[in-house]
Amino acid sequence: MRETARGWTAVWLVVLALAQTAAFVMVWRFAVHTQLGQWLDTVALTGNRIGQDRIDGPVDRLLNAMSVVSLLAATAMIGFIALIRGRKALAITATLLIAGANVSTQLLKRYLDRPDFGIDPERAAAGNSLPSGHTAVAASVAIALILVLPPKLRVAGAFLGAGYAAAAGVATLSAGWHRPSDAVAAFLVVGAWAAVAGLVLLFFQREQAVVSPADAHRVAAAVLGLAGVLALVVSALALSWLVDRSTTPVEELSRRPLFIGYAGSAAGIAGTIAVVAALVLAVVHRLVPRWKG
Repeated sequence: MRETARGWTAVWLVVLALAQTAAFVMVWRFAVHTQLGQWLDTVALTGNRIGQDRIDGPVDRLLNAMSVVSLLAATAMIGFIALIRGRKALAITATLLIAGANVSTQLLKRYLDRPDFGIDPERAAAGNSLPSGHTAVAASVAIALILVLPPKLRVAGAFLGAGYAAAAGVATLSAGWHRPSDAVAAFLVVGAWAAVAGLVLLFFQREQAVVSPADAHRVAAAVLGLAGVLALVVSALALSWLVDRSTTPVEELSRRPLFIGYAGSAAGIAGTIAVVAALVLAVVHRLVPRWKG
């Protein structure tokens, strides 16, 4: 029975990795390689000016706190948590998750192309910005934290981590550093790496390891996932409302569609990381057993 459970968990992780990779490709193709996708991104990025003066301070502090040094410190802390729990393989895997997600994010941003449709001439010279590096930093640390925390703290870690990553993703949009698709794509990259990390943990799991159903957080994962799905539905409705106005140049749009584009995109960013975190929370008890054996 245990081998069957491990087998199904492995299949589920493979499906998650492939699904999130496919979703990343879809987001990239639509947001970057179609005129409608670029227009929607530009509407959201232009709408960030509404009320920007009120949130400039907190947004700048949040984004400026993310640096190579802070990432290394967070990675060391996560590794330390795993080590004091006696989980060497977990410490290594969580570190590789963070490193892999952030390195691949930078490589993708550098080598993916972005055609110029003349929709956003102000930022055309900057080239491709998908996926967002700052968002990947926040999300990778949040997901790794879910993996290394003990069962009693996982739910709190999942909600706080998802909230922090969502705030970071929305902050990049509010500051005008990134388009909303950049943040969504970064979350999908981290989610795919989390599934791969889960496969590694499952592969090295000892035969004597004890997986306890009591450590499953089904209700919390369902609540977090449902909140994410609802946010994605709100985002889809907002962006669908904008599609009928896609023939209008962005600079000619009124305050209302700009705000709807910004708020709808922010909901999409928050919804994506909530779903990714919920998927990790739902399966982590099988990847990090109560007793490692």
